[in-house]
Amino acid sequence: MISEEEVFSKLDNFRLGYYCDFIGLGNPSSYLIDSRLNIFKGDDNQWAIAAERLGFPPCGAGITLDIYYFGNCLINLETYNNQDTNNYTVTPIEWSDFFETCDIDRLKPDAKFWQIRGQQIELSHKKEDYNKAGIQLLELEPGQIRLEEVGRYLITKCGDLLRATDDELYKSIPKELKKILVIDEWYHRDFGELFQPNISDEHLKATYEFNKNLTDNEYPLDYESFAAMFRKQEQVNKNYNESQWQDNRPSSYETWQLIAKVISTGDISYYKPTLKPNSHWSNWPDSGSI
Repeated sequence: MISEEEVFSKLDNFRLGYYCDFIGLGNPSSYLIDSRLNIFKGDDNQWAIAAERLGFPPCGAGITLDIYYFGNCLINLETYNNQDTNNYTVTPIEWSDFFETCDIDRLKPDAKFWQIRGQQIELSHKKEDYNKAGIQLLELEPGQIRLEEVGRYLITKCGDLLRATDDELYKSIPKELKKILVIDEWYHRDFGELFQPNISDEHLKATYEFNKNLTDNEYPLDYESFAAMFRKQEQVNKNYNESQWQDNRPSSYETWQLIAKVISTGDISYYKPTLKPNSHWSNWPDSGSI
C-alpha cells in the first residue's frame, strides 16, 4: 500500500522542471471561473490527480481550461524548452465564435451564441439572469458584461461542457487507473515558491561588471552597493519561500491530508472535510488582477 508520505512527496515537490505549477486559483493573470479535482487510483500503488482550472486570461486568448497533473505514474506530459511540464490547456469554446462575439474583454451587445464542444449555447445579456446565478455584474460601463462573467454564468447552465472530458483527463494518466473521487469545492491555499538560483560572489561580480560595461562604466551603483542590494532581495525571497512552505504546501493542511488518505487506502469515505470550502471564484477576487 502506498503511504500518505509518498503522496505528500509528489504534491509538495510537484516540480518536474522549471515550467511546472501548483493549482493557482488566485492566479493574477487569469480570472477564475471554475475548478475541480479528479482523483485516480490504480493497481501497483499507482495514483494521479488531475486538477481543472477554468479561467479567462485578459492578456491571452479565449476562455481556457488548464489541467494540472500530479502523481507517481504520469505519462505523455507536455514539454516546454525541453523540460516536462505538469499542465496543458484545452479550449472548449469554438475560437471563431468567441472572437466574433467579444470586444477585448467584454461581450458584444449583439452576441447570441457560443459553440461549446459542438453544441450551440445561448448567451444572456439580462442582468437578472446573472443575479440569479449569484453574479453581480461589475458594469464599468452601463450594460457591460465582462467575459469572465459570461463564463461564470455559463458554468451554472452547462457546466459539463466547460469541464474536462475523460479523454482530456487521461491525456497524461494511464488508462488503467480508475477515477475514484471528484471534488467540486474544497478548501484551498495557493502554493508557489520563487525560483532562487544559487549565485556565488564570483558570479555576482561578473554580472556587475557586465552591466557596468553596458553603460560605458557609468553604472549608478558601486559593486558593494549592488551586491548588498542583491543579497537583501535574495534574503527576502528566501523568507517568502520559507513562509510558503510552512503555511501553504499541500501536506500542511486538511484538504490534501484527506486526499492522501483516500489515495493511500482507496477508500473515499476518508474524505470528510471540516474546513469551509473556498475554491469558488468569488473567494479569489485578485485572480485576473494583472
